[in-house]
Amino acid sequence: MADYGAWDRRSLLRGAAVVAGAAATAPLLGGGAAAAQAGDDADALFKAGKFEQAGRAYEEMLRTDPRNLHAARRRGFVGLLSNRFPEAERYLKLAIEVAPGDKDANRFLADCYMRQDKFALSAPHWQAAGDEGAAKVFGALRGEPYQIHGDLAQVSWLQMDPQPLVEASVNGGPPKRFTFYTGAPSLSVSATVAKEAGLSPIASSKIDYLNGKAWRHGGILESFKLGGIEVRNLPVAWMEWESGGDVTTENDGMIGTWVFYHFLTTFDYAGRQLILRRNTPETVARARAAAKPLPMWLAREHMVYSRGSIAGSGPRVVAVPIGGGSEPAAATHGDTAERLRIRTDRDRPIETFAHSHPAVAYPCYPKEIRLGDAAARDVYCYTNPNSKLDPLGFDVPVTFFHSFYKPYNVTLDFTGMNLYIAPGKAV
Repeated sequence: MADYGAWDRRSLLRGAAVVAGAAATAPLLGGGAAAAQAGDDADALFKAGKFEQAGRAYEEMLRTDPRNLHAARRRGFVGLLSNRFPEAERYLKLAIEVAPGDKDANRFLADCYMRQDKFALSAPHWQAAGDEGAAKVFGALRGEPYQIHGDLAQVSWLQMDPQPLVEASVNGGPPKRFTFYTGAPSLSVSATVAKEAGLSPIASSKIDYLNGKAWRHGGILESFKLGGIEVRNLPVAWMEWESGGDVTTENDGMIGTWVFYHFLTTFDYAGRQLILRRNTPETVARARAAAKPLPMWLAREHMVYSRGSIAGSGPRVVAVPIGGGSEPAAATHGDTAERLRIRTDRDRPIETFAHSHPAVAYPCYPKEIRLGDAAARDVYCYTNPNSKLDPLGFDVPVTFFHSFYKPYNVTLDFTGMNLYIAPGKAV
C-alpha cells in the first residue's frame, strides 16, 4: 500500500534571485520567454515553502496557458497541502484531463479523495499512479470507512522510550501494545496480531526492509478501540519477514496519520498521554487557548510539516513527525549543517536507517532548533548529508523527532490545518 518511492521532479527550481529579478526583466521578454520566467518564479516560491504566493503564480501561468500540466498539478498540490479539497480537486482534475497518465497528478488526487474517506473515488487514481496495492485495498472497502464511536480517548502511555506505547484493542481482542508515528500512513499491526484477528490480505508485495526482504500486506480491519473511542471499517497493514515471523517484537502495531487526521489529536509528551477528540469548534478553541497556532501542511499522504527554524535559518518549512523513537532531537538534510556552520562530529559516523534503508549520519549540535515558542539549544542531532532537501519540490532543511517534544504537548488540527505546541501537560 502507498509505496513511497522517489518522486519525479520535472523542473529545475531556481533560487530567490530569480524572483528578485523577475519584475525588471518581464516587460522585455517575449510571450514564450515570459511564460518560462513565470514558471521559474512559481517554482522558486514553491521551493522556498511560500505556498500561497506560489499558488497565485501557478494560477497566473494557467491564465496564460490553461493546459499547462506542471502549473495545474502544482496548483492542485498547493491546495492539497492545506486540505482545501475543492480547489485541489479542480486543478488536479485539470492536470489529469491534460495528461491522463500523469502519475503524480493521479497520486495527489487519490490522496485528496482518501483524506475525505472517498475510497471508491480514490482507487482508480491509485491504479493510474501505479500503486496496485492501494488500488486493491481502497477499491475493496465497502460501507462507511472510519466509523467513529465515542467522543474522547485519553490514554496513558505505558512507556516513553525507546518509543511511546499505548494499549489498544483489535477486533475486540485483548489489549495490545501500540506505538504511534505520524511518519507512517495507515494503522499497522504485527503479523501475529493480524493472524489472531483473522485478517486476510487483499494486497501483498515484497519489499526491501532494513537488511532483509519482507512481505507487506494490506487489508480491512473491522474494529480498533483506543480508550473511549472505537473506529470501525478501516484500512490496516501488516508485515512479516520473507522467512516468516514478525519484523519487530518491540510493539504489536503502530497508529499512523490516517487515524489521527480523523480527530483533533494531542500528543501529550509532558503528561505522557495520547488524546483523541472529535474536531469541533469547542475542542479547537481549547487548543488555541493553550498555544498560538502554527501553520500545518500534510504531504505524501501522511507527512506533517510546519514552520520552524534551525541555527538562525529564519522561518522555514520543517518536517514534524511525532511519535516513533529517536535519541537525536532532529536531523538536518543535505548541506544544511555545513551551510549554517553547525558543529558536526564527522569522526563518529553513525550507521542507521532512513525510510527503512541504510544511511550514514553524523552527530551535530545546532545552537538552537525552534518550533513556534518551543526551542532546544545545543541539543544532540543528526546530519545526513546524502538526504535530499526537496523530495516533494520544496526545501525541508530539518526534521524534528521524538526527543524534541518531551517537554511539550502537541495538538494537530487537520481541519483548520494548524499545529499547537505548548509547554507542560495538556490541560
